[in-house]
Amino acid sequence: MTFLKSLLIKLAIPLLSIFFGFFAGAIIMLVSGNNPITGYAALFDGVFGDIYYFGETLRMMTPLIFSGIAVAFAFRTGLLNIGVEGQLIVGWLASVAVGVMFDLPFVIHLPLALLAGAVAGGLWGFIPGILKARLHVHEVIVTIMMNYVALHVSNHFIRNYMLASGQRTEFIPATASLSSDFLRGLTDFSRLHWGFLLAIFACVVMWFLLWKTRKGYELRAVGYNPNASSYAGMNVKTNIVLSMVVSGGFAGLGGAMEGLGTYGYAQILSSFTNLGFDGIAVALLGASTSIGIFLSAFLFGGLKIGAANMQASANVAPELVEIVIALIIFFVASSYLIRWVLNRLQSNREGK
Repeated sequence: MTFLKSLLIKLAIPLLSIFFGFFAGAIIMLVSGNNPITGYAALFDGVFGDIYYFGETLRMMTPLIFSGIAVAFAFRTGLLNIGVEGQLIVGWLASVAVGVMFDLPFVIHLPLALLAGAVAGGLWGFIPGILKARLHVHEVIVTIMMNYVALHVSNHFIRNYMLASGQRTEFIPATASLSSDFLRGLTDFSRLHWGFLLAIFACVVMWFLLWKTRKGYELRAVGYNPNASSYAGMNVKTNIVLSMVVSGGFAGLGGAMEGLGTYGYAQILSSFTNLGFDGIAVALLGASTSIGIFLSAFLFGGLKIGAANMQASANVAPELVEIVIALIIFFVASSYLIRWVLNRLQSNREGK
């Protein structure tokens, strides 16, 4: 009965947060002179009303799943990886660089390009990890700063060494591409690619690694109580670094999904992609679980794709979707705070 009650609470928090987020969004639409029923109908029609937009929603989900997993993996091991955006950017660049620079068979070229994205993201996560483990520098500060380093360093390499035309690199060859004519045909020529299946597989990998392996137990134990873990013979410093490397690797693969799947090139970025920052919201709403991340990525992907139809069909500013997303995260955070307060009060009563 206790397990069922705990499960219901875990499900109620995100569902109520979504409800209150949409409800607050409806009030904003009313205040701004729009019809919320018409607005939300256009939003959902922009996701489910056409197979093309549904395919685009699944395509948008793909990097969000990877960035959500990156945030959740670090969080599950006691770390806050706010640098997923930067790790995603360097992973994007590295995967495209391997795609453009090498001429290899498909069975070698695509895995190598994906590996390059994961390694680049992992190396970008290694730096805050080693600083945290060796010098006790807080990972939040380092990862935030490294987002800007990643943005400008990537732009430097594209501008000076890889620029082909306009503001982008050359297109990657078919041997390094995740693009799928089959999936595009199923979704009326959307940009859906094989990376979506890789994202589903990544959810399984995260779950298996954290909950079904000895190393996953060590990583979670170190995050929960480093002193007790050290006393039990676990190498705390190594596990901290490993956690940030794995988290960065997932983020780097998220960037590879964009470079090898959606676009087929890397470009000079005038600002952040926000995919990494959105991953924080995905992980938070998904309670840092694999299935939760998948579902919340679908929600956020649908909101972003459906926003365009809200503007076209109901004359609702697409920025409203960003407000709804922010409100959902606000209510999720508030719910966790309320639950924590209630648990503390219950513990105090039991102590008396």
